[in-house]
Amino acid sequence: MKDTLDSIPAEQSADQESFANRKLIRPTLARNGTDHAHNNHGHNHAPAERRDRDRDRDRDRSSAPARKTAPTEQTNAENFYYQKQMQSKTPMVVVLRDGEEVHGYIEWYDKHCIKLNRSGAANLMIYKPAIKYMFKEGENGKK
Repeated sequence: MKDTLDSIPAEQSADQESFANRKLIRPTLARNGTDHAHNNHGHNHAPAERRDRDRDRDRDRSSAPARKTAPTEQTNAENFYYQKQMQSKTPMVVVLRDGEEVHGYIEWYDKHCIKLNRSGAANLMIYKPAIKYMFKEGENGKK
């Protein structure tokens, strides 16, 4: 793509005194593709029309209903529950898959297990898949 530059000729002077009064050559440059003579890509829209068209397109997009996003995989509800019970050292009853009930409070947890502290008995690390359900001691946890 060949761009030609229009220029304003400089004044010629043999005189040293007029050296400071010389005019510079200043090419006329196209601004952001507005010079259609040199940069025509098949669009015949004036810059103001283009801005109006872009503004209308953006307005149409903003008025359209947004697509529903898929729910997140993790809600963090389990983490929130464990944190709350750990901070208050709530006495818990953990019912295992075989029906055994274990009493204590949750000291810590991770992705696969919880550590249950018990008074008068050994502390336990219980794998989460082994837990049927758990509830706060004093509540009716029968299902």
